[in-house]
Amino acid sequence: MPDLPILGAALNVTSLKTHRSLMLEKQRDLELQDFWPAETLNGDWQPLVDEAKTLLDGHTGRVGIHGPFWGFTIDPVDVDIREIVKKRLLQGLEVCEALGGTHMVVHSPYSTWDHNNLDNYDGARDRKIELCHLTMKDAVKRAEDIGCELVIENIEDKDPYARIELADSFGSNAVRISIDTGHAHYAHGSTGAPPIDYFVKAAGSKLRHMHLQDADGYADRHWALGEGNINWQSVFNAIGKLDSDPRLIVEIKDHAKFPASIANMEALGLAQ
Repeated sequence: MPDLPILGAALNVTSLKTHRSLMLEKQRDLELQDFWPAETLNGDWQPLVDEAKTLLDGHTGRVGIHGPFWGFTIDPVDVDIREIVKKRLLQGLEVCEALGGTHMVVHSPYSTWDHNNLDNYDGARDRKIELCHLTMKDAVKRAEDIGCELVIENIEDKDPYARIELADSFGSNAVRISIDTGHAHYAHGSTGAPPIDYFVKAAGSKLRHMHLQDADGYADRHWALGEGNINWQSVFNAIGKLDSDPRLIVEIKDHAKFPASIANMEALGLAQ
């Protein structure tokens, strides 16, 4: 048991209250998910940060947030929209700094359409990376300054390597890779992407964060671990070969099933 990886959780401040003892028991990594809505970022979020920090008194695990993502991508062509996205990313990092957070999740810009069409247009791959740089350069510098990693999470990604190329293009330790198991399983089952362990192997030492959720390969279910048909043995076997110590964050719809997710992985001898 001591050698098994320790699972963390994606929670909001309310569910952190419920699972606080479980989080402190093994000093589990935490991702707070209260800070992605624009309404929150544009408002007074400091009391929520203060409440979280009070609940985390005695917690020594790593802490981060899910960054803003709804309604935009990180590669906008429209210059006015780009300014809004730049603002949102910096707002998220401001929260991270106040919280003492060291990771912020950013969504991949690569769609299923991209997979079939980027090579249909001359220079399209380089242009996509250029647009991401125009949007993210200030956020990357800010992340470097505050010791935070921007981890790029697969969404529709069919090619495990495209966003690795994107992350590498920044030449910064502040830009790394995240894998969402349910998203990868959806892409595998519905669009012909490789299985999840291939995504892990592709990321290698650049993998610093994972969202662990179970699914059926058809939709983005966010079921408790053990409720879908993901081959968890293959996933954890691949994780076990890494030396990058990725945060293993259970991200499920029903936060009440966080303990059950841990128990199911413990029963398989995969995690604790």
